[in-house]
Amino acid sequence: MSLQDTQNQNDNRQLAIDRVGVKNLRYPIEIRDRPQEREKSETLSSQSTVALVQLTVDLPHHFKGTHMSRFVEVLNSHGSVLHVLNIRDILEQLLFKLNSEQAHVDFEFPFFIKKNAPVTQSTSLIDYNVRFNATLAKKNTESRGVFDFVITVVVPVTTLCPCSKAISQSGAHNQRGQVTFSVRCAKTMWIEEMIRLVEDSASCELYTLLKRPDEKYVTEHAYANPVFVEDLVRNIALRAEADPNILWYRIEAENFESIHNHNAYALIEKKPQLRKL
Repeated sequence: MSLQDTQNQNDNRQLAIDRVGVKNLRYPIEIRDRPQEREKSETLSSQSTVALVQLTVDLPHHFKGTHMSRFVEVLNSHGSVLHVLNIRDILEQLLFKLNSEQAHVDFEFPFFIKKNAPVTQSTSLIDYNVRFNATLAKKNTESRGVFDFVITVVVPVTTLCPCSKAISQSGAHNQRGQVTFSVRCAKTMWIEEMIRLVEDSASCELYTLLKRPDEKYVTEHAYANPVFVEDLVRNIALRAEADPNILWYRIEAENFESIHNHNAYALIEKKPQLRKL
């Protein structure tokens, strides 16, 4: 039985579409963990998580629609282990299967790190939101195209207000903040490295499990390291500038103010540099 392929019919409205595809597809993935110093270099570990996936391509003006099933076919053909190399493979297959000039993939997922409390060393897991955004543009038949890959981590932190500390006889208001840190790198950067860079720039990092000695440490450590939201993005930017692997960064910090009915916000972005592979 022959079935009509409606998507391949001509469209006479002369309007190309920038991105078309599938969004909010839940998909199980495995993400590699950074090897610990005590482990051998060939030892690799990973954690299982669930990602929200978006797969899109451009659509020329003369096509009525795209073939949605092919997006899912390409994703499933790569299994569940996700790393930079097979992200590029996914994009290349999308370009080929959908006859497009540009393809995009976006993965968003929770990433867990085992963290010890600062004094008692009590162990617990803390989660961070991570995003992989990748694009492959097909320039011509002789070129593999331009590949762009951005990693983003969303890191909760503690910030203590320098002004409040300076003007108060005792105490200072502090709050939880959130940093959204995105990078383009010369070579792949571990998620754990990005998180550590952010946490080292705040008044104090966050923990899931704290005993009383740990709470005392966290409170006093934050008090000894006050940072405005402006300080926070500058601290991170200085550390990013000092890392030759980081070609571009975008840093957003938002403090969920404890004594105001609004949030404090700051952003720093470095001029982007796309890399050709």
